Amino acid sequence: MTGGSQKTNQEVTGLPDPMPCIRTHRRLASHLAALLVAALGISGCAGYRLGNDTLYPAGIHTVYVPVFSSASFRRHLGERLTEAVIKEIELKTPYKVVGNSNADSILSGRITGETKRVLVENRDDEPREVEVNLQVQVQWLDRESNLVRQMEPVPVPPELVTMSDSATLIPEVGQSIAVAHQQAIQRLAEQIVSMMEAPW
Repeated sequence: MTGGSQKTNQEVTGLPDPMPCIRTHRRLASHLAALLVAALGISGCAGYRLGNDTLYPAGIHTVYVPVFSSASFRRHLGERLTEAVIKEIELKTPYKVVGNSNADSILSGRITGETKRVLVENRDDEPREVEVNLQVQVQWLDRESNLVRQMEPVPVPPELVTMSDSATLIPEVGQSIAVAHQQAIQRLAEQIVSMMEAPW
């Protein structure tokens, strides 16, 4: 082997070079292995869901939220609660809120009570700390008017779930009843959306 020329395996033995066949078989084997792993992965995980989708009932993708009605004499409480609930649904759930009743489900509610009571008074009988409380009844139905979610521990008819929340205000530091209402509304919206989670 002088002059830098090297003979191939085929030239020395007279047999074809086995390397291209080995490379082809290895490539085919790796493709088959990948295909087998993918098939096992798909069939094994077919019933599973990932992310926050697992927290909510399957089969529901859209929610219609009509404006909550209100038994309170204070104006716009129902509208403010509806807006807060829609924002919470969009933020924390996989559902899309739509503007018509052809959605997969309907979440409706009614503010049934609104109270205000003085917790602490100063020596001139002026309120120093006041508590505002809102009570709401909520109903979540699917397209066929079947109850989607009910809360068993609450001793009310299963069609309606009653929730309440409160907030305190201190007039001496400039807080108003509107601020306290907004705090209670935000907490109620969080409770309502957490009620939409599927039970474990």
